[in-house]
Amino acid sequence: MQIYLAAGSRSIGLLHVSCANHVDEREVILKRRTAKFLRRVREFFSDAAEKNLFLSGPMAAMTVRAMHQISSLSDVEFRVYSQWGEDGVIDWLVERLKVPVHVFVEFGVNNYIESNTRFLLANRNWRGLVMDGDSRNIETIRSSKDYWKYDLTAKCAFIDRDNVNDLIASSFRGEIGILSIDIDGNDYWVLEKIDVVSFIILICEFNSIFGDVCPVSVPYDPVFHRPRVHHSHLFWGASLAAFRTLTEKKGYVQVGTTAGVNVFFVRKDYADRLSGAIDNREGFPSPIRDSKSASGEKTYLAGLDRVKEIAHMTVVNVETGGSVPLGALDPIYSELWMRELCAASV
Repeated sequence: MQIYLAAGSRSIGLLHVSCANHVDEREVILKRRTAKFLRRVREFFSDAAEKNLFLSGPMAAMTVRAMHQISSLSDVEFRVYSQWGEDGVIDWLVERLKVPVHVFVEFGVNNYIESNTRFLLANRNWRGLVMDGDSRNIETIRSSKDYWKYDLTAKCAFIDRDNVNDLIASSFRGEIGILSIDIDGNDYWVLEKIDVVSFIILICEFNSIFGDVCPVSVPYDPVFHRPRVHHSHLFWGASLAAFRTLTEKKGYVQVGTTAGVNVFFVRKDYADRLSGAIDNREGFPSPIRDSKSASGEKTYLAGLDRVKEIAHMTVVNVETGGSVPLGALDPIYSELWMRELCAASV
């Protein structure tokens, strides 16, 4: 054995290395094939789950379309791709209003997996423009099946009141069916400036912490970034009253809210088509507890504890232009909202 090794150590050593490399190569190939197989399995089940989810959407839509009289928009809520039930509300409104222009614009969509207009895109084959400030989100949208299956345009842009009209006008002008705004910051100031399109349905995310009485917004800041402005992530956007004031000037009426998060408006020349169809068009405070500490940990503040956290932050009265600390507003909530928020703070 020793002589054999001495006489042919180099060749045997080479043979040994060759075998080892061959085994390693087989292991690599096996790992790659296993990873590919598992990826396909995940994609299969993910695709199957999404198909099942999507198939349930049209069935839910047929159910809510048959509802001609509702107590509030919550009666027609259902989720397919939306966050809180906006899919159902949008489908019901589009059906009742007989919206003739099948075009939408939505910005602040993240990666568009969860959004207000995606079910509209897939179920009714509308076309639209979506925008987000993160290029990674836009790349995700452009690489998705939705991007080639439907007439969808995705743009990467940090939207402010100076560029919003040019961004929209590069795709659409004139009348569109739906405008949906959710940028967690300058929402009021951006909406105020939009004049390149006239939308039949408007969806805005409002900050219920700012209340339903005072028309206030965060001060305009072209580079507003929610986590940077205040660590709690609670200081952003505008109050329900602020959006109501602005949309009244633009010729819209409020028709309700979803989950205390999104408020829906309809242009006055279409609003008569909902006459007597919705009993309660008022909003209610959000139960969401997404507050964070200075170190970034979730604090789950609820009810009145949320406004206390940012009471020192300055807001702008959009009617007068005056600035005051949020905590100086009195009253900030209606009696109905106050009862709900006090119960949440117990």
